[in-house]
Amino acid sequence: MTSQKRLTARDLISLVLDDDSWTSWDVPPAREGITEAYAAELTAAAEKCGEDESVLTGEASLRGRRVGVLVGEFGFLAGSIGRASADRIVAGIERATEAGLPLVAAPVSGGTRMQEGTPAFVQMVRISQAVAAHKAAGLPYLVYLRHPTTGGVMASWGSLGHVTVAEPGALVGFLGPRVYSALYGKEFPADVQTSENLYAMGIIDGVVAPDEIADILDRALTILMAPRSGVPVLPDPPVEQVPDVETWDAVTRSRRPDRPGVRRLLKYAASDVVPLNGTGQGEQDPGLLIALARFGQAPCVFLGQDRRGQTADHPMGPQALREARRGFRLASELGLPLVTVIDTQGAALSPEAENGGLAGEIARCLAELVSLPAPTLCLMLGEGNGGGALAFLPADRVVAAQHAWLSPLPPEGASAIVHRDLDHAPEMARQQQVRAIDLHRLGVVDRIVAEHPDAADEAEAFCQRVGAVLEHELSSLLRAGAGSPADRARRYV
Repeated sequence: MTSQKRLTARDLISLVLDDDSWTSWDVPPAREGITEAYAAELTAAAEKCGEDESVLTGEASLRGRRVGVLVGEFGFLAGSIGRASADRIVAGIERATEAGLPLVAAPVSGGTRMQEGTPAFVQMVRISQAVAAHKAAGLPYLVYLRHPTTGGVMASWGSLGHVTVAEPGALVGFLGPRVYSALYGKEFPADVQTSENLYAMGIIDGVVAPDEIADILDRALTILMAPRSGVPVLPDPPVEQVPDVETWDAVTRSRRPDRPGVRRLLKYAASDVVPLNGTGQGEQDPGLLIALARFGQAPCVFLGQDRRGQTADHPMGPQALREARRGFRLASELGLPLVTVIDTQGAALSPEAENGGLAGEIARCLAELVSLPAPTLCLMLGEGNGGGALAFLPADRVVAAQHAWLSPLPPEGASAIVHRDLDHAPEMARQQQVRAIDLHRLGVVDRIVAEHPDAADEAEAFCQRVGAVLEHELSSLLRAGAGSPADRARRYV
């Protein structure tokens, strides 16, 4: 667990927010109908920590940008949430929503205030509804979990962030270890309810020290609050004629281990990147890279099949598709364009993948992506094997690298089915019209980005060309808006 000194709410405000920018929204809490003993506890807590409740709300500027803020104060009855503090949280969320402000929350709490019992416990419903309404308004909700954050706080406003990071070594989880020990007569495992474990399990997006939180919040808000309207459409990058590359040559080139993937694309072409992590529900897959990004001034949610994370021992599994669906939800909630990148040897073919519902996840990705109420752009970057690739294809616009391709199975697999050998793979690839060039002729692909002569031999220049095309396409999509599901499906007729 964290060994550093716990920061008070005022300490965190001073550390993260711009100097002298804090304006409190709080009013004195109502204290009617409580016992004398509880009133004395509240008075003692206020005298001890200098605050009148376990949460402070207000607005401030963060690197010059106005934000609404909710900050927990552990010194007030272990940060517990009663009716008065819940009223304050709900009022703060609603005020931020009405003002159109992004909201930053920094909870720290042992959970529901036991002195108030069930009437305090049910406040989780009101708080969750207020956060949901804020997100439904298309406004960012960013969460920084501090040590400790447990119980009803973790199970409401602590777990609803578009982006969620946590303090290093923090105790973060639902059931407090003291309660577990009392109920079950044994200690809770020490390495489960930690920030680091939650990150490893795909539940949070990062582990960030307090003195670094302002930077990550600023980077995220730079993307999340980027203009959606009035974005100028950039001049169309030159469209180069591409040679009629032999099909098997394209397939072979796409498989070069030194071919640039999504990580080098972001490194060389994106102006801002904030990596995210996992589904938020206990799964993550190294075969998928999820991030907030900007290409030039154009913001997006970025979902890229990561060739570096896909191995023979760990091909892309159903959890990667569930992680992708988190990206779909982010794009929908935030009104951001979605960029999907196809570059996969194929989804896992294994008992584990079957037990994980792989076919259903492909179906759900297809259904959700083709009907997503946000502009969508697909980039075919390299290999495109099977349903795991197809799940990322439906989009308003489709761009392909010259040597990218899409096939129902690896050509070797098609050869095994038709010819009962692997020798006919090149022939099957040609017959199945897998090349980007073929798909452009068929209307599946809108644009091809040339390789000179191979992306692996000119990685930086190639990625920059792709980035220029993505920036142009995204700026056009921001002006045009999301296409209809029927229009997206029509290209396959």
